[in-house]
Amino acid sequence: MSGNKSRPACLCGGSVWKKVFSYDRPPQGENLFGFSKRGSYSREVFCCQNCGHFISAHCMDEAALYNGEYVNSAYGDKQGILQAFTKINALDDSRSDNAGRVRRICEFAGRFFSPERFKDRKPSILDVGSGLCVFLYRMKSAGWEGTALDPDPRAIEHAQKNVGVTGICADFTTAKNLGSYDAIAFNKVLEHIKDPVAVLSRSAEFLKRGGFVYVELPDGEAAVTEGPGREEFFIEHHHIFSMSSFALLASQSGFMALFIERLREPSGKFTLRGCLTLKAK
Repeated sequence: MSGNKSRPACLCGGSVWKKVFSYDRPPQGENLFGFSKRGSYSREVFCCQNCGHFISAHCMDEAALYNGEYVNSAYGDKQGILQAFTKINALDDSRSDNAGRVRRICEFAGRFFSPERFKDRKPSILDVGSGLCVFLYRMKSAGWEGTALDPDPRAIEHAQKNVGVTGICADFTTAKNLGSYDAIAFNKVLEHIKDPVAVLSRSAEFLKRGGFVYVELPDGEAAVTEGPGREEFFIEHHHIFSMSSFALLASQSGFMALFIERLREPSGKFTLRGCLTLKAK
């Protein structure tokens, strides 16, 4: 049965949605946020019948989620952030999502940029939604100049004190004067945002000429085959992408996808990743 009533238009413009999952309680492994613990839990996941994009629909109030509640639920406090960072950073490369992520970016950058671009400086990258900052720690080790951006001050204190990178405590949707970078990374970030096109579009303001944007998103097409308990469909994800909707997201944001690929990461996550460059005007 198609659940297209009251559903928004998809990235592709389609408006016919099929309900694929319903939840009356948090699935196993989902973080328990204050808003999802209070009262009744009711949520549905729909799939666009045109492009395969997924959305999560519910009426719970999640306004405070990224102003502290996410960190509170996932890590507890500043010590919890450091402990999680240390544990993940100690993983062998074969078991580390971040090791593969950094390797892929560096391989791509080596082909994309000319050697003359960095004769007098290191390449620079802004990580939007930096969280534990394991990614920037590894990018720093690979010779990049990293800047962490996160709305939670504890995450930024951790980035500066424990990782040794520049930190900016801000909401990317409203932040100004962020500087300019050779690359901007959205690692599992845009699915958390109700309007990912607006956010990805804004990254053009802070991208150096000839730079690129690296994006990772949850792969709904792969995850749906394993059922409703997959973390790709957890409550904090407004959007779960298909290959088609990833390409549409890039195009509608003013970018062109140089590549999009899917993988299953060492952690077990089903992931879509790609590098984008601004469309020629």
